[in-house]
Parts: sequence; C-alpha cells; structure tokens
Amino acid sequence: MRRLPALLLLLGLALGQPGEPQPLLPAGAQCLEHECFAVFWGSRSFAAASAGCERAGGHLMTVRSTVAEEAIALLLQNRGGRLWLGLSLPPSLNCTEPDRLLRGFRWVTGDRRTDYTNWAPSGPRCGEGCVTVSRELRWEERRCEEPADGFLCEYSYGGSCPRLPAAPGLPVTYATPFGARGGEFLALPPRSVAFVPALGLELRCDEDGDGGGLRWGRDSPGAWPCLLAGGGCAGTCDEAGGRPRCSCPESSVLGADGRGCRSPCAGAPCQHHCVVANGSFVCMCAVGYQLAADGSSCEDTDDCASEPAPCEQKCVNTKGGFECQCYSGYRMVDGRCQREPHCYQKLCQHFCEELPDGHRCGCNPGYAADPLDPSLCLLHCNDSQCPAVCDASGSCECPKGFLLDGEDLCVDIDECDMNHCEFDCTNHPGGFECRCPAGYRLVNIDCIPILGDDGEEVFSGDLEPAPQTPVPSRPPPKAERLPRGVLVGIAVGALLTVLALLAVGFHLARKRCRSHSSMDYKYGGPHEKELGLQAVPSGQKP
Repeated sequence: MRRLPALLLLLGLALGQPGEPQPLLPAGAQCLEHECFAVFWGSRSFAAASAGCERAGGHLMTVRSTVAEEAIALLLQNRGGRLWLGLSLPPSLNCTEPDRLLRGFRWVTGDRRTDYTNWAPSGPRCGEGCVTVSRELRWEERRCEEPADGFLCEYSYGGSCPRLPAAPGLPVTYATPFGARGGEFLALPPRSVAFVPALGLELRCDEDGDGGGLRWGRDSPGAWPCLLAGGGCAGTCDEAGGRPRCSCPESSVLGADGRGCRSPCAGAPCQHHCVVANGSFVCMCAVGYQLAADGSSCEDTDDCASEPAPCEQKCVNTKGGFECQCYSGYRMVDGRCQREPHCYQKLCQHFCEELPDGHRCGCNPGYAADPLDPSLCLLHCNDSQCPAVCDASGSCECPKGFLLDGEDLCVDIDECDMNHCEFDCTNHPGGFECRCPAGYRLVNIDCIPILGDDGEEVFSGDLEPAPQTPVPSRPPPKAERLPRGVLVGIAVGALLTVLALLAVGFHLARKRCRSHSSMDYKYGGPHEKELGLQAVPSGQKP
C-alpha cells in the first residue's frame, strides 16, 4: 500500500501538471536532407506552441523561401485553420511597420533574414505581436495570447539517412525522434527507426562506427537479408552459404559491425604515412626520416653524416632535412659557395682590388691613401712642385703641405724655414720631420728633456740626433688666392716684426717666382702652432 502514492505521482508526471495542455503528436511531417517540418493540430497560444516545438528539439517554423512554403502546402493538405509561424514582434515594438519586409517582426531564431514573405494586406496593427498562416498560405498578425488552430515546427539536423529501397512484400514504417510516423518520408533524421515487420527487423539511423557518416544499422553485428538494402553491407552482400554475409573490396576489411568496410590504415598508429599491403598496413616515413624500431614512429636522419657530404662547406642538420652554409668570407650563390666580393659594397673612394683574404683600396694618379683611413684618397705630390687640381668653376686645390702659386701650380711649403722644429728639421714634400739631440725625446714637434731616476736631466753634451719621428700633417684647407689688400696687411704686419719679415724674404728668395697673392702656411703637426697662418677667403679683411 505504501507504493500506491509513488505510482500515482509517476502517473501524474507522465500525464503532465493539471492545467497544462497535453503534448500533441504531429499530424503530418516531411524531411529534407538537413531539415524536417511537422504540423500539429490543437488549440494553443503562441507560447504553448513554441514550447511544444522546443520539447522535441525544434522551434516554430521559419518560412524564408518558396521551398518552405511548398512544405507548408503539403502539410496542410487543404485543411482549413490558422497555424502559428515563428514570427513575433520584439518587446521594443508594440505596433507593426508595414513598410518593412517583415513589418518589424523577428524570427524566433533571433534574426530577420528572409528571401520570401506573403503578408495579407493590412495597415499598422498594434497589440498583435505574433503571426499565423492560413490554408491560402497568407501571413496575418494575431494576438499572441489568443489560441490558434495549430502550429508548424521546424527541426534541423547535421545529416540524414535515405529511405530504405522498396522491396516486394517488405513494407517499411518509420518513426522520427520528434514523434512523426509514416512510410512516405524522403529522408530520415538521426535516431529515426525503421520497422520491417516481415523480417522482424528494427533498424536505426545512426553514425557509422568507422566514420562513414549516417547509415542504417542495428545492434547485432552481421548482415540482414540481402533483399533489403543489400543487407546493410557497405561492400557486397552474399547468401551463398544460406546466411547473408558482407564482403569488402581487396583494399578494405570488414568493420566491427560486420557490415561496414574500412581501410586497414584506419586507426593505424603510423606517425607519418600508412600504406595498405596484402590486406594489412605498413608504416612509412617522410623524406629525411627513418622508421623507428617500433615500426610506427619516425626518427630524424642526420643527413650531414651521409657520404658523400651533401654540402660544399658547412652542413647543418634540421628536422627532416639539412641546410648548407658557407664559411666566413663566402656566400651562397645558386647552391654553391662563392668567395664574397668586398668591392661591391663600395668600401673604397676611388677603386678597389679583390684579394684572397679581403680587399685593397687604391687611388688615382695624383692621390695617395689617407693614413688615417686607407679607404679614402688625398691629393698627393712627391715633388716640390705639382700641378693643382681644378674644377670646372676654376677653383683649384693643392695637396696638404702645398699652397697655390699662380694659376694652377702647387708649391711645397718649407716648414723648416719657419722654425717649426726646436732643434733639427728636415723638409719633405708635403711635410717635415723634427729630430732631437741626445737626452731629449720628441713629443709632437717639441723636444722634451729625458729625466733620470734622480729627477735630473740626462744630457751627454753631444748633439746626436734622436730617432727620426715624422710629424703627420692634417689636410690643409682648400687653397685659394689672397687679394692684394690682404698682402698689404701682411706686409705691414711683417714690418712690425723684424724676424718674421726676414723669414718671409728668405722664403721668397728660395722659391724665386713665388706669387705675392698667397701666403698660406702648411700645418705641421697634430697641434696648432702659433706661427701657422690660415687661408683668408677673398673679400675678407685680415
């Protein structure tokens, strides 16, 4: 007696709560490849109809094309009444908007996309937030809380099973997961069941265990009578031994259900490639790999260790291959290592010569390499006089240590006549050299006494020359002629200093025809001397 209340509770749950409408079964249904449509007759409000569709995994029908309209015509079969469609006004709208395609309505799927409408003529309607369709396929606005005569549901699926081929004396009845039953379906959604009473078969549309998609099958393995859909065999069905059995092509084997065919490589543990051979499989590896001892995984091959070596100079092994590289000073050109040219980088001012271990810069005649930067070239003269280098505008230039004498002649400046050195001086074209007596050392152009351990000067008394240390010269400024007014100023200054006047006269005597229009002096060392004079451009006062 204690079980009676529990049984009554279960019975109440099965029948539904008091006041709730009982679930309806589809009065008609039709399925395409990915969609099914069903019609339910029964007085329901819009909300109750929507819940009825959702209970079986669908929603109220969306009519976006003429294909959906034709499906409605087949389902109604000229029966009168009004059925709910999946259109409703959003909460933000209370009245319809007749000038818009869907009149402001929105599909229950949340969008307004459509290629088709079939509205009955009407103006703006307020308070009528849902839509029904009639036997004439016209859409009409209606209050959502008012009951309609029925509703249309739509179910979407990822695929379907085809209807089983007809066989004489073997009628087939189908049942869909949303409750529709019949024998005239064009396609059946997943989880549909096919009943064949004559053979005592109950088949189910489900996923193929071997990954072949949806197909009809049953729980027990092996073929059923070949008369119905070829026994369910993916290959061929044969009843020669009195029992139906399936067989597969030579390159395939029977699946676990005894009906499907699969490749021996399906599920094989091969890391790279699988090849069918003699009804079984063999694992193979990509180029640059070799099969490991387990027969399925692949290991990288050290291509650089092969003989002969695959690269001309350097080989770097990579996963599944290798990379050829070149030594320093070489570069890869069309797969070969060639000595890398340096001169193409324009490292030299004048011209460049390729050497086995690098390059060497050269200079045009009349120039020499800059001692501070061998890639640059400076004007150079190895004699006391050389022609000047002039450009198209008539501006001429002399090497460092020379000054322009006349129109186009560069004359060496004798720095020794200008007392640049403290003791002994030797003039060279474009420069000079200072030397010191014993007990002194040369610092730039000055002779500094050498101090002993006691701090006293070390001096032997003889004037033996110290090691000759050439004093480098900087490039002078571009030589230009000086105006006569400047020469007059220089002459006046020279008169004020008797020693300077004598030095200039002696210098002019040695150079004979030296021009009075220029008195530039060559810079004699890295530190500027007090006696050095710089070129004064034409038009400036001294």
